[in-house]
Amino acid sequence: MKAAVVREFGKPLVIEERPDPEPGPGQVRVRVEASGLCHTDIHAAHGDWPVKPTPPFVPGHEGVGLVEKLGEGVAHLAVGQRVAVPWLGSACGRCEHCLSGWETLCESQVNTGYGCDGSYAEKMLVRADFAQPVPEGVSAVDAAPLTCAGVTTYKALKVAGVRPAQLVAVSGVGGLGHLAVQYAKIAGATVAAIDVTDDKLELARELGADILIDARTQDVGAELKRHGGAHAALALAVNPAAFEAVNSGLRRGGKLVMVALPAHGTIQVPIFDTVLGGTSVIGSIVGTRQDLAEVFRLHAAGRTEVIRETRPLTAVNESIDEVLRGQVKARIVFDLGAEG
Repeated sequence: MKAAVVREFGKPLVIEERPDPEPGPGQVRVRVEASGLCHTDIHAAHGDWPVKPTPPFVPGHEGVGLVEKLGEGVAHLAVGQRVAVPWLGSACGRCEHCLSGWETLCESQVNTGYGCDGSYAEKMLVRADFAQPVPEGVSAVDAAPLTCAGVTTYKALKVAGVRPAQLVAVSGVGGLGHLAVQYAKIAGATVAAIDVTDDKLELARELGADILIDARTQDVGAELKRHGGAHAALALAVNPAAFEAVNSGLRRGGKLVMVALPAHGTIQVPIFDTVLGGTSVIGSIVGTRQDLAEVFRLHAAGRTEVIRETRPLTAVNESIDEVLRGQVKARIVFDLGAEG
């Protein structure tokens, strides 16, 4: 099988031929059809974060494909079934977090494409209990971005407790943000989309955003306050300054939900304004298996649109460069089904 491998942090990925992996007990082998390019994959390949993966490894955690082989003891999946492989590759299932519906906070979790080989490959191994069935009518190339970008923003809105008629600010309209706009509209919110490029602001407008804020020329906080202030602000732009800007536009009782993970940086949270305004700063990391099932159901019902462009896996390094230059409208998806 072909795989794109990180051999050394910060260096181009290497396309290699590897033997087909054999599933062990509780695992399945998936023939990958599509894999989205998430900014987290780039952080992994560059070794940006304090906890680093160990090269050589295969990145990718927006994988979708067909079950090809069952390991011992797997009875709930079938050969030929389409499944998605999310960031949460496995969790212990026994700790307080797992037992209370917060498996994504499990301290024993293994993350796909980080703690184990991921979906930048023609075939991969998956813990069967964490392989999410993809409904009929949802294509592999659509399901791939939903597997992380979709479920991450969907969960962030849940964490924020967004209700109808509230004002939700979406800071950064890209792979995550274009889906966040749609989920916020589904929740009945008024959406303020914030970005620094004309095409992404136009995309947000097309997807239903009610207010457009160009952070190049407008004061983000002042604009949000002009509309009463945001009840919730999703920080999706990988830039600490963007976090601070949108935080300054919260109304009293509002919530800043941190989602993006810049390689470095902190933000200044003003104590006086935070205390008097009763505002909150919250972290939100992806979603659970149940959240992903809901995301897929919404898409199967025609409630969301995935904006993506497909590439061959051999274009992985050029694609990463385009993401880093901010030249991608929303999501790049590696179409391995087309290659196969």
